[in-house]
Amino acid sequence: MNRRARDRWIYRAVWLGCFLPIPLLTWWFYNDELGANPAKEGLHYLGEWGLRFLALGLAITPLRKLPGCGWLLRFRRTIGLFAVSYIALHLIVYVALDQGFDWAEIWRDIVKRPYITFGMLAFLLLLPLAATSTNAMIRRLGARRWRSLHKLVYVIAPLGVLHYDLLVKKDASWPHFYAVVIAFLLGYRVVDAIRVRMARRTRASFQQPRLVQ
Repeated sequence: MNRRARDRWIYRAVWLGCFLPIPLLTWWFYNDELGANPAKEGLHYLGEWGLRFLALGLAITPLRKLPGCGWLLRFRRTIGLFAVSYIALHLIVYVALDQGFDWAEIWRDIVKRPYITFGMLAFLLLLPLAATSTNAMIRRLGARRWRSLHKLVYVIAPLGVLHYDLLVKKDASWPHFYAVVIAFLLGYRVVDAIRVRMARRTRASFQQPRLVQ
């Protein structure tokens, strides 16, 4: 198998893996395996998968620096778009099934319940990332501005964890797990940025011309 064919199969496998939670949820729904409140179970299921894909997208940056893992970078956009899709479905289930399009009640939820407030804020911040995910938008914005805009994910992911943590009333072990994972992935970026800045300063100091005595 040549490299191009192998890359196509890898891409299909990644796409299928990202899509698989949807048919699983559909199967459980039609077989009445979502408990007494299937809308709420589906709501939580989709939201958690959205958070997982956010974390996975953040994990690609450190993972691609491992030997032989540079190819992971090409899937970051796909994983990011799946994160947006699952979070959008999470919101749709909340609006349509959980609240029945009762906009007044939805607004009261946003104002009075902090976990809804943080969740809505995270979703709104996701929208410009989704809208600028195409190659055409990257060219239009320019690589530097595009990268700056997409650093919003560093705010979105913690907001997603906070939304999840405030939602859970009893066992918060999973929200805390995601909090540790997100904190590690963001902490890695801080440490790496400091290391790169120090390396640049060191190179610049060696490259400064010396005064002739």
